[in-house]
Amino acid sequence: MSRLVFVLLDGLATTARRHMSYMAALTESGAARHTELMAELPPLSRPLYATLLTGLTPLETGIIRNADARPSPVPTLFSRAREAGLTTAAAAYHWMSELCNRAPFEPARDRLCDDARLPISHGLFYSEDAYPDAELFRDAEALRLKFAPDLLLVHSMGIDFAGHAHGAGSRAYREAVRGADSLLAAALPRWLAWGATVMVTSDHGMDADASHADPSDAARRVPFWLAGAPADVPLPGRQTDIAGLAAGLLGLAPA
Repeated sequence: MSRLVFVLLDGLATTARRHMSYMAALTESGAARHTELMAELPPLSRPLYATLLTGLTPLETGIIRNADARPSPVPTLFSRAREAGLTTAAAAYHWMSELCNRAPFEPARDRLCDDARLPISHGLFYSEDAYPDAELFRDAEALRLKFAPDLLLVHSMGIDFAGHAHGAGSRAYREAVRGADSLLAAALPRWLAWGATVMVTSDHGMDADASHADPSDAARRVPFWLAGAPADVPLPGRQTDIAGLAAGLLGLAPA
């Protein structure tokens, strides 16, 4: 079993990875492996959060709209980890709390989570799309240092926010991508030295219309990196494979 840090850079299109020089350096050196995946349909955030954490398509989970603010109807990676006695934590957008812990999200109750009975036992959840990525990564590091989780989700919204505000072809979007790459350059070596395997991916891409609602390559194609895993661990071929890959890295039985 390995510790796992799951980094979800919301709204990161495959084309944007050309602006991530640190992740490119890891890939070129062989310290990380990279592939591209097609997001499941519809390419919307909440349905794809469920896909990433269950391995099922949105049609299979029944969560097909961003307005579907309810817990996952099937076990998530976090609930399975807790059932196995693992420690879980997440610095993430509040929809993750609704999907994995309880809904609706009540900030006074749910923003700070420290309850071993919940699938995400230790959480710092934010509800503003403009929440700075730098603060989010600090939240994740605080959780890591305090709780030493076996499974840590690091979920930033800065790239997605810039994409919706300015479009995928904008300088603001590119700068948000570069900023996330810089944050990874600071954090990822610490995570690897800590003994963690690290997965970095996105839920969906972004198009020139500042949207990701269409079944287009721009909205669906996303990057995936894996670092710190044995060379014989296969990369996912589909977005629905990520939950199973994560479960295997954590030593969980097949779903």
